[in-house]
Amino acid sequence: QVQVVESGGGSVEAGGSLVLSCVGSGFTYKSDCMAWWRQAPAKSREGVAAICPGDGKTYYADSVKGRFIISQGDAKNTVTLQMNSLKPEDTGMYYCAADYLGAARGASWFKRYEWNGWGQGTQVTVSS
Repeated sequence: QVQVVESGGGSVEAGGSLVLSCVGSGFTYKSDCMAWWRQAPAKSREGVAAICPGDGKTYYADSVKGRFIISQGDAKNTVTLQMNSLKPEDTGMYYCAADYLGAARGASWFKRYEWNGWGQGTQVTVSS
């Protein structure tokens, strides 16, 4: 059974930084891709960033390019998201996604249904 657990998050003022961490286990599919998604109140869940360590691929939403960095953790199936220069519009529940079943090298990472495992989410609040 796929299990995904996030940690980190919290509240910060605009311009500040936060780090999110995630660990996954029990994957059904062979891909090592993992990703972060977020959902703001009254909005749809959107992909933030993804990493496929075996393929050396990283992907970012345009809204976070140059500010967020996704990287593989020290242990297998772990991922961190370094969030810098945070803005109030970054506020939302952040979810880690794992057990990717989509196109090769994470090419369809931005499609929610391509992920088989989801964490419970961790709240990020950025005040102006």
